[in-house]
Amino acid sequence: MKDRLCNLVLGVYCALMPIIGIVWILSLLDYANISLIDAQVTGVVLGLAAGAAFLKHPYQDKPGWFELLLSLSAPMPWLWMSVNLEDWLLRMADRPPEMWVPGIFALVMMMEALRKSAGGVIAGLVWIIILYGFFGHHMPGVLEAETFPPAKTVLYLYADTNGVPGIVLNIVVGLVLAFIIFGKMMEISGAMGFFNDLAMGLMGHRRGGPAKVAVVASSAFGSISGSAVANIMSTGVVTIPLMKRTGFQARYAAAIEAVASNGGQVAPPVMGATAFIIAEFLEVPYAEVALAAFIPAIFYFLILFLQVDGVAVRYGIGGLPKTELPDPFKTFIAGWLYLVPIGVLIWILLGLGYRAGLAGLYACGLLFIFFLVRKRGLPSRQDWSGFFVGSGENLIPLVLIGGAAGIIIGLMNSTGLGFQLSLILTEIGQTAGILVMLFLTAFICILLGMGMPTAAVYIVLVSVVAPALTEMKIPEMSAHLFIFYFGLLSMLTPPVAIASMVAAQLAGSDMWRTGLVGLQLAAAAFLMPFLWVFNPAFLLDGSWQEIATVIFTAFSAGMIIGQMTRISGIGSSEGLMILFLLAATIFVGGATIWFGQTSPLTIATGCLGFGIVYSLRKYADRRNMEARAK
Repeated sequence: MKDRLCNLVLGVYCALMPIIGIVWILSLLDYANISLIDAQVTGVVLGLAAGAAFLKHPYQDKPGWFELLLSLSAPMPWLWMSVNLEDWLLRMADRPPEMWVPGIFALVMMMEALRKSAGGVIAGLVWIIILYGFFGHHMPGVLEAETFPPAKTVLYLYADTNGVPGIVLNIVVGLVLAFIIFGKMMEISGAMGFFNDLAMGLMGHRRGGPAKVAVVASSAFGSISGSAVANIMSTGVVTIPLMKRTGFQARYAAAIEAVASNGGQVAPPVMGATAFIIAEFLEVPYAEVALAAFIPAIFYFLILFLQVDGVAVRYGIGGLPKTELPDPFKTFIAGWLYLVPIGVLIWILLGLGYRAGLAGLYACGLLFIFFLVRKRGLPSRQDWSGFFVGSGENLIPLVLIGGAAGIIIGLMNSTGLGFQLSLILTEIGQTAGILVMLFLTAFICILLGMGMPTAAVYIVLVSVVAPALTEMKIPEMSAHLFIFYFGLLSMLTPPVAIASMVAAQLAGSDMWRTGLVGLQLAAAAFLMPFLWVFNPAFLLDGSWQEIATVIFTAFSAGMIIGQMTRISGIGSSEGLMILFLLAATIFVGGATIWFGQTSPLTIATGCLGFGIVYSLRKYADRRNMEARAK
């Protein structure tokens, strides 16, 4: 009885979240002459996510009566806010107890649900910000916060569009949700299986084949899914066991999948739905953002691909027998229709200029039609449950983190902390130099971005650190993509490293060892943002000569990183060589910065990089042969 009731409530909550999102994105309520404020809709979705979290992540092995009570109670204050919000807006200044007292309960329950679904580190960071909002006026110097009555602060977070039910939650429900649904439909319809089989058939038999399949499949699916974790759970369950089977150590299998899945968020055309948000903040066409992010994304996956190949060489890992792999030609013929919705999605976005959330749902609808055609009948009850409930389960942490991001943004604005941080960063840039400021900015991005969904990471960071970067005359596109990249890298950076943690659980490996390997494999992603800050040509902002030169030198540096995995771990004597190669990578990759964008010395430095790659490859092959002989 108890178990069935818990499962029923969890299923209803999870199913309602995507249903409400679909209704809202398609503006179906307008046809019924029902007019609602955004916060009324997002508040309901947030309440459902909070309630679902207590059943999805119980205190014991399985949910009991206590979790059920919390689950039924958590949505109530958010429903109360949604029902009364229009009336409250007219008398918000009065702040009677029936307005702010439920807010205390709502925020505390949301934070506990956040802790259970996203981890204690993220929740702890948000709690620190909350405490600062209430007690920051006691802080010394520039950290002193504005003073507000506690009831006003609670109501500001609870029912103000600058707080929890604000822009981040709007984006999660109105935009990211559509691509979560699209990703789930790809999984249910068989599209994800098609892409995996196609990649497996093309590369599964090659050296380190399953790992290369992970890179390709995760880049395709990750761009659409809007969540690195969802990507890992979709592709990693297939690729990680195959990688381990062919000889990859568990930590390498997990790290490769984590880095590849996280990289899907930087891959055009969708970029985890963040491309549309960046375009909105910069007030530029979406195509301009996708084009600027194209070259960095290519380099991200190319270098990761080379590193995977290097690991395979080092450990003598081959591929799977062709007899066990699907035929790529037959796979393509059988499933080419799955490519159509993605093409239609791009056409709707670029050609018709529709809202991103609406475009995502239209593409999802087309994919659903193809699913019906292939199935030759209506979806089963299990199919419907897998789609709606599965989408809702993926949304739980995203919605809760979106609410938490609203707390961070709201309190940073109301207390003045965001302005003070920007001022401090600007002063550091003017006194210590722009490079020091960039390193500090990268650290702040990683710290504040820990565990947040792609869109939330960017929105929180852009309001805090972007003004400082643009104040230092850094081009806006370069500044925003710098913030975006380092915010995402928080998913791979210990101690949180949620992407690495999830992949490590699937692989049965140690989270810390997986995280350290992930940092090594993501080395290029940590270096590239500094390159395009100083040379925007890497983002296709420059003459064709400047663009060609920076691509040439960056490719040369990337080849060095790719070959480093061939020697890393051979022996202690290679430690100094690794440091030398890292320095060489920075020297070659930054040649356009040191010598000028079209200088002959720049070209010569790029050629030097290829010479280093050739020598390194010969050395690594010889040492690996000696190691295997022993």
